[in-house]
Amino acid sequence: MTPTGAPAFGIAGGIGDDGRMQLHAYESATQWTWGAAIAISSAVARDLEHNARARLLLSGGKTPGPVYAALSKSPIAWDRVDVALVDERWLLPDDPDSNARLLRESLIQNKAQKARLETITRAGRPFDEAVSTANLHARQPAGVVVLGMGDDGHTASLFPGMVDLEGALSASSPYVGVDAGGSPGAGNWQRRISLTPAGLAPAHTRILLIRGEKKRALLDRLLQSDDATEFPARIAFTTPGAKLHVHWCP
Repeated sequence: MTPTGAPAFGIAGGIGDDGRMQLHAYESATQWTWGAAIAISSAVARDLEHNARARLLLSGGKTPGPVYAALSKSPIAWDRVDVALVDERWLLPDDPDSNARLLRESLIQNKAQKARLETITRAGRPFDEAVSTANLHARQPAGVVVLGMGDDGHTASLFPGMVDLEGALSASSPYVGVDAGGSPGAGNWQRRISLTPAGLAPAHTRILLIRGEKKRALLDRLLQSDDATEFPARIAFTTPGAKLHVHWCP
């Protein structure tokens, strides 16, 4: 299902498949933006064909904004879609640096204004309650999960070198509260709520959005091992379940 206003093109470049992961390579940022948006909207539309509601988990960061803006124009039944967060910083949802605000400003626009956005944090809600809220929402497992990957190999709010990374990776709950202290990639936001491998596993569609030659080289390094403590982004393809679809452009 093509978002309104999408250019007419197919997936450009080569497509690699190693059994655990399929790489969709595009020639330009424009093709990448619309190709990824179409992949996400098509997966959500398939969910809606078989279920009363669909649940979509989205990541924050700088990379996915243009994809979300394109996705907002997709002519799917957004009033039946619950949009939730892969992770969140311990900030109020209207804070300029919160992932919730990113989604409001990039996705919850145009046709997607009808979607229901689930926020994890809110004024007056203690940290432990925010984690519990995320796990309560996750009782309805997400069918589609869109992940990102940092230069340090983190995904969600699972950072290499953070406090008790192994505990987060082995958690039985879909979400955990984390202390990202000790990991430079976390920046100023050390307290976070993050999706775990247990929360990722039920999804029938996993998508990783990356751009640039540096991320492409890092992806090659990830595939050399299954050790998620070195690069937590490895959970995207080592967690049992669906194949990972990577959308990349230079």
